[in-house]
Amino acid sequence: MRSFIPYSKQQITDDDIAVVCAAMKGEYLTGGTAVSEFEKALCKYIGVKHVVVMNSATSALHVAYLALGVGVGDEVITTPITFAATANAALMCGADVKFCDVKDDGNIDENLIQKLITSKTKVITAVDFGGNAVAIDEILKIARQNGLKLIDDASHALGSEIDGVKVGNHADISIFSFHAIKPITTFEGGAIATNSDEYANLARLYRSHGIVKTELWDSDMSELGYNYRLSDVACVLGQNQLKRLDDMIAVREKIARYYDERFKSQTKFSIVKIEPNKRSARHLYVVLLSEKLAQKKAEIFKKLHEMGVGVQVHYKPTYKFSYYKQKYGEIYLKNAENFYLRELSLPCHQSMSDDDAKYVADTFLSVLDEFGN
Repeated sequence: MRSFIPYSKQQITDDDIAVVCAAMKGEYLTGGTAVSEFEKALCKYIGVKHVVVMNSATSALHVAYLALGVGVGDEVITTPITFAATANAALMCGADVKFCDVKDDGNIDENLIQKLITSKTKVITAVDFGGNAVAIDEILKIARQNGLKLIDDASHALGSEIDGVKVGNHADISIFSFHAIKPITTFEGGAIATNSDEYANLARLYRSHGIVKTELWDSDMSELGYNYRLSDVACVLGQNQLKRLDDMIAVREKIARYYDERFKSQTKFSIVKIEPNKRSARHLYVVLLSEKLAQKKAEIFKKLHEMGVGVQVHYKPTYKFSYYKQKYGEIYLKNAENFYLRELSLPCHQSMSDDDAKYVADTFLSVLDEFGN
């Protein structure tokens, strides 16, 4: 019987296991040199001045908002088609969130941002949905014209590019995730990338209780910080995975291109196409069901899982969670609702074989045939 194919999955090699075991036998499990070595490797790969790694991308988001001065009474504009942490971290700082509608590819619609800006707006937070980079230059222009800061939540997009430039180089602060199913993993983990000395220094303070050593045993706490540190053991895994990131993205890209070719003439669903000037890390391969089939999405989802194809849905709009309904009341954004109604993410990851990709495509098409047009 064929094994279940999840929508995404980590790839752990014998070499990964070896470096982790070596780190566990080392003198420092945390607080050693592996952290800075991983940060330097990420700086080189992305092409930025500073990377500050943390124990999750949520921690990195929280610290990014703090470093940009977000607090009580401020507003953050972001997309609802993302994991809840993008908005949650702003609330953790005491700010409010305004949700901007999205385009057909699931990315924030830059043309709708301006009308949401008020005197309270402090930050715009974009999300590179599925690894497909947002229109970052246009969003950055809006931010600068209004005296605002820009965060790029690139949790899906380590290795993605725009015109040959890595995602992470454009915004004031960019966020990356190293969760197990992301392009590379540190078990759990995340990072801030920035070219600002100020933001990087603040991030390092917030990451470790706001405390720095002064001399001998003495130290000083200058900010109210947190324990958001990432261990040496996690960092050696991340650095080892980073060495083969481009190879893993190439496998994802090969599968995505195969799907594109198989699905190019379909009328029962559409695919999200990557623009020629972009390279996507291909964290997600997204299809959008026709409106009729979307009404049967739950049944299609269940059937595919029964047949070993682990499709997933990304994402329930953040404002539809009960917490946000209680806080802001009912919100309706037409494109976000339509995207959520129709979206399915097909398996697309570096642990898949060509045969796996063929099985996913064959099974997906056959299941849709069962459910009609």
